[in-house]
Amino acid sequence: MRVESPALGSLDVEDSKLIEFPLGIPGFERCKHFLLAEMGAGEHAVALFQGVDDPDASFSVTTPEAVGLHYEFELTAEEMALLGVENASDVAVMLILRRDSSGDGGGAVQANLMAPLVINASTRRGIQKVIARLGCEVTLKPV
Repeated sequence: MRVESPALGSLDVEDSKLIEFPLGIPGFERCKHFLLAEMGAGEHAVALFQGVDDPDASFSVTTPEAVGLHYEFELTAEEMALLGVENASDVAVMLILRRDSSGDGGGAVQANLMAPLVINASTRRGIQKVIARLGCEVTLKPV
């Protein structure tokens, strides 16, 4: 499949490399397929989460560990079924990053802790878990 990306250009990608988000993600519900393109190496790597159905849907993402975060939350039975989770070790969590352009943050990069991407690497299915209130375990660790 050919994937068009404003950031990466035109790419040939095997369908087996795509991640399906059956519900889309909030604000991009019609975009159901994404490509996770690694942009760097190392423990602080940032990846590009590129929409296949909508090339304008692209997000910088990283793991909680890359920003020194221990992050735990629960998935509902419905979310587990939607992801097809059989082994917890197959589940990966990614945080969407954005640059603060308000002027007050000095262009600081912020991670969205309230809506992580949850991906089952085995089934290649994902959801965006919207957390209404912070009732999960969050511990910051030195990076």
